[in-house]
Order: sequence, then structure tokens, then C-alpha cells
Amino acid sequence: MAKAIHAMIRVLDEGRAVAFYRTAFGLDIADRFDFDGFTLVYLRNAEADFEVELTINHDRTAPYTHGDGYGHVAFAVDDLAAEHARFVASGLQPTPIREMRHGGTLLARLFFVSDPDGYRIEVLQKQGRYR
Repeated sequence: MAKAIHAMIRVLDEGRAVAFYRTAFGLDIADRFDFDGFTLVYLRNAEADFEVELTINHDRTAPYTHGDGYGHVAFAVDDLAAEHARFVASGLQPTPIREMRHGGTLLARLFFVSDPDGYRIEVLQKQGRYR
């Protein structure tokens, strides 16, 4: 059986990216590997083994383009309203909380936030299929 282990994103500024993911999601550096020309930084927290892999290309100076294929990465939290308030207080500029319904039934409560490189991240209330 396959197991999802990480999502990789390319970032310009390692320090800004690490600080954002630590503040927003409590992710800390699990490993860091320097290579000729690039660095890999793996972030995780105690909630799961799934990691965010940051790739920092040393010679890159221009922001990355996301194209029209990237959608978002999602995190589930125990208390969406409290997390939203914490994001606001931390200056992370989340979107307002909204609900998504399907056939009149509540499917999800959520908000979005963007990291320093413009990657959109969905934050969902733990419930139903989102746990």
C-alpha cells in the first residue's frame, strides 16, 4: 500500500518559509540537506509523519510561477475559529472562514492563507472526511 510522505515546493527565502510554516502550522525542521546548487528542508510536526519539503535553489533570484495547475495543500485543525484568530493575530492574513455545502449538507468549514512564496494553503475544521 502506498503512503503519502511529503509535498515539495520551491521557495526563494528559506528563513521566511520556515518561519511561516512554523508560525502557521507548528512545523519544525525535521531534516536539512545541503547539496551543490540546492538545499532540501523537511518540515513536520508531531501530528503526522507527512512533511512539507522546501527546495531552495541557490542560484534562483526571481519568484517562481505557479502556473495554472497548482491548487493548494490542506491542513486540518481541531478548532478552526481559534486557528483563524491566531493567524490574524500573527499577521498571516487568512481569508474569512467560509462553509462549503454539498446537497444542503455541510461538507467543510475552511479558510485559505498564502505562504511567502504565494502557495495557497487550505485550513479545514477536523470533521467528516477531513480529519
